[in-house]
Amino acid sequence: MFDQLSEKLQRTLKNLRGEGNLTEKHIEEGMREIRIALLEADVNFKVVKAFIDSVKGKCLNQEVLNSLTPGQQVVKIVRDELIHILGDQNAALTYSDPPTVYMMVGLQGSGKTTTTGKLAIWLRKQGRSPYVVSTDVYRPAAMDQLAILAKQSQIPFFPSTPDQEPVSIARKALYEAKNTGYNVLIIDTAGRLHLDEELMEELRKMKQEVHPREILFVADSMTGQDAVRSAEAFNNALDITGIVLTKMDGDAKGGAALSVRMVTQKPIKLVGTGEKLGELEVFYPDRLASRILGMGDVLSLIEKAEEAYDQKEAEKLEKKLRRAQFTLEDFRDQLRQLKKLGPISQILGMLPGINAAAMKNMNVDEKALVRIEAIIDSMTPRERANHSLINGSRRKRIAKGSGTTVEEVNKLLKQFLTAQKMLKQVANMDPRKMRFPFPR
Repeated sequence: MFDQLSEKLQRTLKNLRGEGNLTEKHIEEGMREIRIALLEADVNFKVVKAFIDSVKGKCLNQEVLNSLTPGQQVVKIVRDELIHILGDQNAALTYSDPPTVYMMVGLQGSGKTTTTGKLAIWLRKQGRSPYVVSTDVYRPAAMDQLAILAKQSQIPFFPSTPDQEPVSIARKALYEAKNTGYNVLIIDTAGRLHLDEELMEELRKMKQEVHPREILFVADSMTGQDAVRSAEAFNNALDITGIVLTKMDGDAKGGAALSVRMVTQKPIKLVGTGEKLGELEVFYPDRLASRILGMGDVLSLIEKAEEAYDQKEAEKLEKKLRRAQFTLEDFRDQLRQLKKLGPISQILGMLPGINAAAMKNMNVDEKALVRIEAIIDSMTPRERANHSLINGSRRKRIAKGSGTTVEEVNKLLKQFLTAQKMLKQVANMDPRKMRFPFPR
């Protein structure tokens, strides 16, 4: 997401940085290009106008134009204004006396049920004991879907049936949560294909009955302005407390993410970054703004690494490196850890200097890791422990067993030898000068 917008903004800002002395004409031309880029990204026109007016006013300040680095000043102004549009700072979920109640609301198909499961898993990682319930008596198999997700994730689930009344289900689930010691109740509510007054009335009654601490509007970030309009309608009816954006890993233009916060004046609290149940993250406005402008997001990358890497395994690997005992099996294990971080393109996008244009030229092959793993799995334990055993006939057998070619096996072995040599050099460095992105 944001690839096209990111590329255009970065190109415009690069041109402005390249100008020795910025003039009002340069600023006018730059703002026109940025305005077009934002509108093409499906950002709400009112948000675009407010953004351009604010940035333009600050850029035309004589202190900026006459500074030694006016181009850099403009980049900072654009970044700060992007952060402002996205929410200035991250807004954490709030809690009350247990059980804290969260209501998940939104249109049908926005991802409420899946997000309910993701949120429960996320809360459990934070040390909470979540309890989930579905009050969607209208969509076929909605309750079954949440029950399956809860079972897969070992999340406690309050059973409900389509013949029950939604508000009654919520009331009974809250009573059960109080009596069984769960400190968070997540209510997955019904949605519609379009805005419906009958649904809104049902949600208002539920709100009065269970007194939710948070009413989280779940928005599909790939639906553009439809997400903004529905967010505004739900906010007017229920006074939502926050927004959860789903499908942020998609290839949509990203206009919803840049518009929904400004239109509703309610913070984006969480974002879904993939289809897996563990792929839900806290939303940080400054980090997203930096990524859009090609400045990277190292903090998020570090957090992902800390979550994916096991400290004991990292220490064990370090000892192996110092003894020059890094094997193909270790290589495979590290690739598996890398896959836990998410898609390679997503990881690269978090690195400073990797802009949208550079990403296009990289031709990242997400399936390459799968093929490498298959090749190593086709080796015998002895071959994985000692790569020098792998002669010509063994390479043919490995290629056949992994469904690859001998050339791919040769390429992997070359990559392994290069990695082994590089890691040996790293292991011999002064530990005080080494900075690991995960706990040692």
